[in-house]
Amino acid sequence: MSRSEHWHCISGCGSCCRLDPALRGDAIGALDPEQQQLYLAMVGEDGWCRHFDTGSRRCRIYAERPDFCRVDQLVALFGQPGDDPDALAIASCKEQIRAELGGRHSVMHRFLRTIRQPS
Repeated sequence: MSRSEHWHCISGCGSCCRLDPALRGDAIGALDPEQQQLYLAMVGEDGWCRHFDTGSRRCRIYAERPDFCRVDQLVALFGQPGDDPDALAIASCKEQIRAELGGRHSVMHRFLRTIRQPS
């Protein structure tokens, strides 16, 4: 990550809302039993979070979403001492956007522009 990059969630993305347990075993394994139960209850039949509106590509509970849905909190689940929270969040978003939409999708371009803007 470049020092000039700062993580920001972008509207209309939702790539992290794909909760399919077959794709997110590592994420589920990092959660405590209560969080795992909540996570699995949030998975819809199509593998997307049941709170994600696929039409508008927006979370219906964004302000009240669980801690494990907060990308800026990933260091608490997956990080090591001294990890840069921005770097971990940016890497996670890039990976999820690439997996769900592709590396050349307009959402990826918008995300890259957003994280390079001054805070």
